[in-house]
Amino acid sequence: MISQESCPSHVGIIMDGNGRWAKNRGQIRSVGHKEGLTAAKAIVKAASDMGLKNLSLYVFSTENWKRTEDEISFLMVLIKSYLKKEYQFYKDNSIRVVHSGDLERLPSDIQKELSSVMEQTSHFKGLTVNLLINYGGQDEIVRAVNRHIHENPDTDLTVDELQSHLDNPDLPPVDLLIRTGGEKRISNFLIWQTAYAELYFSQKLWPDWSAEDLREAVDSFKNRDRRFGGVKK
Repeated sequence: MISQESCPSHVGIIMDGNGRWAKNRGQIRSVGHKEGLTAAKAIVKAASDMGLKNLSLYVFSTENWKRTEDEISFLMVLIKSYLKKEYQFYKDNSIRVVHSGDLERLPSDIQKELSSVMEQTSHFKGLTVNLLINYGGQDEIVRAVNRHIHENPDTDLTVDELQSHLDNPDLPPVDLLIRTGGEKRISNFLIWQTAYAELYFSQKLWPDWSAEDLREAVDSFKNRDRRFGGVKK
């Protein structure tokens, strides 16, 4: 358990490097995705054990539909199987699962599994895991604006009003954004919620990540001087 005083309230992770991990070993990309899923579960467990409150994982972006049909089909099967079989893991660790992204544009079986696991875990009080599936930051903002227009057509849009129409308005802003795999960009990840996030880039490919890597990232966050545009006295 880490000290809650300096602990990030919300950690986001861009889990990058599955394909390269597989290629480096002479394997097909699907092998990397399987290993990436194993790493994701280990990091969720580590986050729960560390006492983190909110963890957002970039699982499948709106741009990932550009990949080959075979890879997309494999990823959808992998996501569905993970959602179906991990309820006991969520229960044992009191993990609440929520979803960010355009649910209606996902295959119906994925929609069903996501809705089921969110309902089954809604009362758990430990770590909240936000799964970003068919998610894009720009797309979320557009959908939030459209919700506002539909509900309040004659009212000006404010920052607070837009916030209230995001996919998960109850989640706090992202304090720490981690990207693995050596790339240094945010790739349309929670762009509203990461406005003042501290950035942490790791050279390690995602399947190689462990609890120790997460702890190092959180320790790095503790040493940041956060002023949010102001001047520290």
